[in-house]
Amino acid sequence: MLVLYNIGIRIYYAAIWLASFFNNKAKLWLNGRKQQAFVRYDNSIWFHFASLGEFEQGRPVLEQMKLAYPDRPVVITFFSPSGYEVRKNTPLADAVYYLPLDTAGNAARFIKTINPSIAVFTKYEYWYHFFAQLYKRRVPLYIVSGIFRDGQVFFKWYGGTHRKMLKCVRHFFLQDEHSKHLLAGIGINNTTVSGDTRFDRVYANASNPKQLPEVEQFINGHKTMICGSTWPEDEKLLAELISLHPDHKFIFAPHELSIEKINRLAEMLPPDSAIKYSALALAEDGNNYQCLIIDNMGMLSSLYQYGNMAYIGGGFGVGIHNTLEAAAFGIPVIFGPNYSKFNEAKALISIGAGFTISNEAELIAIVEQLNTDEAYYAASCQQARQYVDTQKGATEKIVTYIQSTETA
Repeated sequence: MLVLYNIGIRIYYAAIWLASFFNNKAKLWLNGRKQQAFVRYDNSIWFHFASLGEFEQGRPVLEQMKLAYPDRPVVITFFSPSGYEVRKNTPLADAVYYLPLDTAGNAARFIKTINPSIAVFTKYEYWYHFFAQLYKRRVPLYIVSGIFRDGQVFFKWYGGTHRKMLKCVRHFFLQDEHSKHLLAGIGINNTTVSGDTRFDRVYANASNPKQLPEVEQFINGHKTMICGSTWPEDEKLLAELISLHPDHKFIFAPHELSIEKINRLAEMLPPDSAIKYSALALAEDGNNYQCLIIDNMGMLSSLYQYGNMAYIGGGFGVGIHNTLEAAAFGIPVIFGPNYSKFNEAKALISIGAGFTISNEAELIAIVEQLNTDEAYYAASCQQARQYVDTQKGATEKIVTYIQSTETA
């Protein structure tokens, strides 16, 4: 029922307000929405992303849409501070905002102000009042890289309000056939299995990565593991691996970059083994350290070019982070056990380019095998690169479809 949805939205806002007194991310979420003033546009293209990962996922579509419609302003919204704070000044948009709280009044005012001619949401984020307003104003809404699972509320007996949201979407561009099947089961057939636009993004990044000479100097020819988006649970496992391989380099790009979390990571690693990236340029002996801790945002996607293998964090928590950025550079990826919601992780495992571990012993064994069996390692690298190469192309399908419906 819509009344329960509206109550839930307000309870969520109250919870954020309470959390803002002791949580900086919640404070940014709250204050960012209070402080923004919207600029009036005409005939804009509105892109919404949950967070930074979804921005990178939808970025290829955003870039191609800007080329296709150069005269239309682009408005970007984020739900999470981790997306907004990093991309609030992106040159790809005329304006970047936090998505207002999903109430009927907020949705009506925001959409009236930016006056979109097209709306594009990436992967997920379904907001009743924003969707309803777009539908009411006959603004075509597209979901790109959409993915659905059996247990979601849309497919439950009590999910009527959420199913109404789906009816507001002009077209779904889906990652897989299972999502298409699930939607067909509730009477939604305006779908295309176009694939995941992340493949286009990571392929483009690997084809022309940003060069980081200070990182290359730090590595100094040693075998290197890139540890991306790690959490403390991941870092505890990796600490022992570091001690076992004193001739290897390890580069950490932790998921959280607070001073407290960075210092805790440094203390977890072998004594005197780590240097922070911010101190690297000033250190005369920087390349003598075994571990490098990246203490700023935006470098991870370029770091993988310097790795021989990658460890992707999050697998001992809510789920692994982006494995494709590493695979695009043709290196094996290792991650924790919580990967069931990620099709690309399953695919990488099936072709021998991805490896899941549940404990320290399994991590050590996999790294040892990749280090000592040259043929095994070479095959894993080839499969990783080939997988990304064969899966790209979703962006072209999506933009071509949108253009065809715009001119029809």
